[in-house]
Amino acid sequence: MRSRLLYTVLLGAFLALAAPAGQAAQEATQPDALTPEAATVKKLLESRFPGATVGVVVKSPYFDLYEAQFDERLVYTDAKVTYVMVGSVYDASTKQNLTDARLRKLNRFDWDSLPLGLAFTRVKGDGSRKLVIFSDADCPYCKQLEKSMKGLDNVTIYTFLFPIDQLHPDAARKSAVIWCSADKVKAWNDFFETGKLPDNRGDCPTPIKETALLGQRLHVNATPTLMFADGSLIPGAIPLARLEEEINKGETEAKKLAAAKK
Repeated sequence: MRSRLLYTVLLGAFLALAAPAGQAAQEATQPDALTPEAATVKKLLESRFPGATVGVVVKSPYFDLYEAQFDERLVYTDAKVTYVMVGSVYDASTKQNLTDARLRKLNRFDWDSLPLGLAFTRVKGDGSRKLVIFSDADCPYCKQLEKSMKGLDNVTIYTFLFPIDQLHPDAARKSAVIWCSADKVKAWNDFFETGKLPDNRGDCPTPIKETALLGQRLHVNATPTLMFADGSLIPGAIPLARLEEEINKGETEAKKLAAAKK
């Protein structure tokens, strides 16, 4: 694995302690173009780790290091790429994982470009908030998330059927049967409640292949994976309290992004 080529030194919380309190909470912003120094760091990373995808590189507020988007993670390195450090930076005051927060922003996807026609839609309450879920019919964590979502209100949920064949060989068939039912929402809810599938053969046209390609574009590799209104993604069956928090955060960030475009 390419990641094994990295010099793995966990940063942990001590990196945040090394920066001034206000500085640690700063978030590097993506420039319109790489600075000459950052461009050099990017070239060095690409030469020393052939085949790796190196994205945004910016100067971080930590120890005079550079932050680099390396495949699907963030790494930190010096200007000469002598050492590469992997791990999360925390704000010691707020306990916020700054690395995760930054990565979420870098990996945002434009909500308006989502092919929502590939999903089935559930509306709870006034449906004013938005949530996307990539879900596998046989995923136990998806079942756990469905239980948590019973407590949600005023949200429109777009569910993309995303069976992971390697883990759940029968999930694609079950997804097709659910999609081909007259009432997809009822079929989905009934299946997670009772395990019972609708009485059809699942032989209608389904969006499962297109959804798999969409998942690849978004780097979805686990179920459930959730997307919020600002285009940020989180994998895992998060509990209701955090789900509410992330939905509201996504709505707030989406409004800020929309205002910035005007």
